Amino acid sequence: MMKKKVIVGLSGGVDSSVCAYLLLKQGYEVEGLFMRNWDSAMNNDILGNPDLDNDICPQEEDYMDALAVANHLGILLHRHDFVQEYWDNVFTYFIDEYKKGRTPNPDILCNKYIKFATFREVAAGFGADFYAYGHYARTRVYEDEVELLRGIDNNKDQTYFLSQLTQEQLQNTLFPVGELEKSEVRKIAIENRIPTAKKKDSTGICFIGERNFRDFLKNYIYTKPGPIQADDGKIIGTHDGLMYYTIGQRKGLGLGGLKEYENLPWFVIGKDLEQNILFVGQGINHPTLFADQAIIEDVNWIPKERFTGTLHCTAKFRYRQKDTEVALTWLEDGTLDVKMKQDVRAVTPGQAAVFYDGDVCLGGGVIQSAFYKGKIRKY
Repeated sequence: MMKKKVIVGLSGGVDSSVCAYLLLKQGYEVEGLFMRNWDSAMNNDILGNPDLDNDICPQEEDYMDALAVANHLGILLHRHDFVQEYWDNVFTYFIDEYKKGRTPNPDILCNKYIKFATFREVAAGFGADFYAYGHYARTRVYEDEVELLRGIDNNKDQTYFLSQLTQEQLQNTLFPVGELEKSEVRKIAIENRIPTAKKKDSTGICFIGERNFRDFLKNYIYTKPGPIQADDGKIIGTHDGLMYYTIGQRKGLGLGGLKEYENLPWFVIGKDLEQNILFVGQGINHPTLFADQAIIEDVNWIPKERFTGTLHCTAKFRYRQKDTEVALTWLEDGTLDVKMKQDVRAVTPGQAAVFYDGDVCLGGGVIQSAFYKGKIRKY
């Protein structure tokens, strides 16, 4: 019997490295595929606006780490450029959403359009029977459809970022590290002397890297300073540009030491794009920050059939947020009406809402708008 071939998305991190190792131990024929998603020089040519810092994403270092892992494991490593696809399907959307004053999640789009779409097309050309990734998630087949399950490690579970995947994209997909705690993954890497065993986890967005977020956005979006208005109507400061702020944000407001107000932290509670005003209020539980209803657009429903009537399940409106009990109802335009059992803080347009039935991720979509007691939150 010929071994089944698995193409692993080998990123140069410890999770994908252990993913490849585990698949070898399970008897698969394993090859790696390194994805190059960003090219500062090419993107500068498109913009006609030179980015003075062309080394913001250490992709070459990651590639060399991936190559070291492949050599250590004795597997072949392919390398492929997905730069144009990433620009077209992820980065332009990211910029457009910020221009609208919304807060997008590029990782979800990268999974949907790159890692589980064009990646699979390229990997199929290498004869892949299966596709594997270092995500903390699991799958199982139930009644002829694939279910996406949370990873065993609740602190590392990444189904939130996989919520836009389809049945087709989940077919023949393997998540070996989803069955493990992160500490176990590190232990396996160290015990087997995998070169990335002690490499720090990557954080943030690849195309920004270690660079200051505000400096990066200035290359792509015109910024206009404007007034910061307290919830009592007084102008108490100046913001650097609405795109730099998100609902519920505390840091970076520069509002300390205002004698006429209580000594409480300030938070972003809203934006007015037309008048270029940033609204703020005091206290982490400011009433304007809460919502009890939301409309979700661009919904991806992972089960083959959509529910009818009202579905009771749980939801996350941010990655690190605890599950909230909700009731879902389809609207005629294909959006989801979501009613929360308890008030939820900082339900922000542009971010993702993801739905669960226990450990099963049902899918998700983009928050279009939020309401509190029937009144729309003007975020």
